[in-house]
Amino acid sequence: MQYNSNQIAEILPHRYPFALVDRIVDGEPGQWAKGIKCVSVGEPYFCGHFPQEHVMPGVLILEAMAQVGAVAVLSLPEMRGKTAYFGGVKNARFKKKVTPGDVLELQCTLVKRRGPVGIGDATATVNGEVVCSAELTFAIGG
Repeated sequence: MQYNSNQIAEILPHRYPFALVDRIVDGEPGQWAKGIKCVSVGEPYFCGHFPQEHVMPGVLILEAMAQVGAVAVLSLPEMRGKTAYFGGVKNARFKKKVTPGDVLELQCTLVKRRGPVGIGDATATVNGEVVCSAELTFAIGG
């Protein structure tokens, strides 16, 4: 499974400035996905987070991981046209700062699904080092 930004836009409803995944580089529909986000100083949130030391907000790292998980679920043919809503976060851990020039490697593995609700184990790394990990809950709608 590989998708460029235009193909991701066909699956996810997110648009600038909330389209946080540049490319899906691997995965298996309905099971897992791996994506990348190239962090640029031009991102709008760096104007205020923080002007003197640019650091990607942790909540946006979580959102990027959730978007990768959403691509994994919504790439199933029967899920096309639906939306994956963020339902919750457990055990989020932030281990390192993410700054302009970093390439976030994002992976989400779906570990449980019951009806429209699912859980994914997600990890974000930079240069092979974990910067964030969390258990993400989602609900499929519409």
